[in-house]
Amino acid sequence: MDRPENLCQVSRYRFLVQGLVQGVGFRPFVYQLATRLQLAGHVSNSANGVTIEVQGTSDNLIQFRKDLIHQHPPLAYIQELQKQEIPFREEAGFQILPSTQTEVGRTSIPGDIAPCDDCLSELFDPQDRRYRYPFLNCTQCGPRYTVICSLPYDRLATTLAKFTMCTECLREYGDPADRRFHAEPIACSQCGPQVWLETNGRRVAEKEAAIKEAITRLERGEILAIKGIGGFHLACDASNESTVARLREKKGRGTKPLAVMIKNLELAQQYVEISLAEEELLLSPMQPIVLLQRKPNESSLAPAVAPGTNQLGLFLPYSPLHQLLLTDRPLVMTSGNGSNEPIVIANEEARDRLSVLCDAILMHDREITTPCDDSVVRIFENRLYPLRRSRGYAPLPVKLQKSGSTVLAVGGELKTTLCLAIEKSAYLSQHLGDLESPESHMALDRCAHHLLDLFRVKPDLIACDLHPGYLSSQWAERFARKLDLPLVKVQHHEAHLASLLADVSWSGNDLLGVCFDGTGFGTDRAIWGGEFFCFDKSRSKRVGHLKYVSLPGGDLSIKRPYRLALAHLWAAGIPWSEDIPAVAACPPAERAILRQQLEKNANCTPTSSMGRLFDAVSSLLGVNQLASYEGQPAVELETIADSGPQEPYPFEIISGNPCQIDPTPLLHAIVQDLVRQVPAATISARFHATIAEMICYFARLFRQQVGLGTLGLTGGVFQNMRLLKEVSQRLHNEKFTILTHQQVPANDGGISLGQCLIARGQISS
Repeated sequence: MDRPENLCQVSRYRFLVQGLVQGVGFRPFVYQLATRLQLAGHVSNSANGVTIEVQGTSDNLIQFRKDLIHQHPPLAYIQELQKQEIPFREEAGFQILPSTQTEVGRTSIPGDIAPCDDCLSELFDPQDRRYRYPFLNCTQCGPRYTVICSLPYDRLATTLAKFTMCTECLREYGDPADRRFHAEPIACSQCGPQVWLETNGRRVAEKEAAIKEAITRLERGEILAIKGIGGFHLACDASNESTVARLREKKGRGTKPLAVMIKNLELAQQYVEISLAEEELLLSPMQPIVLLQRKPNESSLAPAVAPGTNQLGLFLPYSPLHQLLLTDRPLVMTSGNGSNEPIVIANEEARDRLSVLCDAILMHDREITTPCDDSVVRIFENRLYPLRRSRGYAPLPVKLQKSGSTVLAVGGELKTTLCLAIEKSAYLSQHLGDLESPESHMALDRCAHHLLDLFRVKPDLIACDLHPGYLSSQWAERFARKLDLPLVKVQHHEAHLASLLADVSWSGNDLLGVCFDGTGFGTDRAIWGGEFFCFDKSRSKRVGHLKYVSLPGGDLSIKRPYRLALAHLWAAGIPWSEDIPAVAACPPAERAILRQQLEKNANCTPTSSMGRLFDAVSSLLGVNQLASYEGQPAVELETIADSGPQEPYPFEIISGNPCQIDPTPLLHAIVQDLVRQVPAATISARFHATIAEMICYFARLFRQQVGLGTLGLTGGVFQNMRLLKEVSQRLHNEKFTILTHQQVPANDGGISLGQCLIARGQISS
């Protein structure tokens, strides 16, 4: 740019843009914007965000800032924009400079994005040079988080660095008019990753032939391990009952529902009911698994896909490779691992761990930096309600209202996630699963180091669950000692409530927090799970809970719900009649031992868990007596409930500080209905109505006493849509404001976020 004659009309500014501005086509957008406005300068990535220097006329600079904010790429968002005037200097044109290094990372990392429409068009265009190439991408789609090795985000900082771009890819990468301008994972069949099929460690087909052979094997009933974006899947024909059953047996999956991938939306509508909001989720750039209502009498899917539930976890092919593999035949796509193990991401690891679970392995040579399982979501009141936050959403930050200490929080024992809070951003890791094996423990360690290395920070504090027996808490203690850092132990349900408040950016003062889940270590060493908290400004206080009942045998009772049912009958003074399904399900010898335990209070832990009450009622009705996965009895109890409204059963409130809900009248009424042979579907519906009425009772009580008009609902029990909808309808009718999760799960997958806020001292008890 020539030096202007009138310097008063020309300025130079430096912008620092923070937020989701790397890996989403932001630098090419800035380049094209500045060029169109005839501005000189440059743009570059750093671990702090995107730095821009621009100079030109005042009018054009004003327009530049306006378009920067309002016209940026659709996947980007600007969290903070800093502007500083700097001296004018001689400079010709605008350019993208190499990335700069900073000590601490402040930029968001994009999640992995499904193919855009332009890339899909190329994938199936015989005239396009990327026709049927399983790894095509552009600035608006493709792998991000799972190929990033370090920040700032450049090709050399990804697992694509080992692939040297061919002449044509290099031309596209450097062409400002091309949509692959600075697309860091750019690749084609001539220079990029390749796919192959192998059995017993031997390659049997490569490239296109491997994809065709994989389809043939799936159609004839084989199980394949398929390397995807964030790890391996185990896949099979979802309509083949014997194959699905064989997959369950090999994986040790029990009866937990399996997710199904379907070629397109039109085919999906043959199996499930899809609302407009659910359709938008299925087609969104994240393309998560969406939990949907199955169509009545739909029978083309194998019964073993999702037994005991009328819901189906369904998703569309979210990578070019999946697009090429999917025919009109739906596929089971479940995480590539054995029972209680983390998902497999490396080829050699797949040969070692997955060969015994499958008949063949479809591999590729694009390395995965960090495992990232599929996200699971559903719609509640026409908006996102997360159940598992992972691929596509991780590690996108939750924006915090206040800055504070840098905290690494490690969540709980089940549905584990990590959270790294830096200033006003909380970066949640992908779903790590349940910490029940040495391999999952190592995955936790790798994920923690990966997050800290990416953002180049050392935490000021480590936060963990209060439960001393949790593997995550034990890991946190060792990690804190190793780094010589303070360790903050956070009560489980207080973390749930804090997570919800951060999720919805709560800025009010007073609310009633309802936290219902299965297990959480209480400050009195009991097992909590049916809790009410008053939140006042920055403090929470436990003001009510479900009355304690003895839990005989600890975790054994969780796996055998009839033990929970008998314990609840004992506490309610109801005889163990063999006419009650739960009593009949308990072997006589075990029943005798249970009676002794309860009489002597031996090996019994008091619990206020609402999740365990759901399990007990499921057993009382004969719905589920043996749980093969966490929450199964409650899922099946919800499934059988009548669709119509029902009158709630009675319950008793015991005054005190905190006050208690006594379910004794409820249990007596249920047993009476069983004797009268009232259908289990009706009893289930009345039970759900009763729990909803318990919440409404507390809401009315605390509005009357202290004027609380807002309720927050959190904890794993609120994954139950029948309960959540019934509570919401009742409270809305009574003019209450209701807070529910929007960004992180209500279950334990969200508590690491709450741990961060409490460890910072921004919420206290």
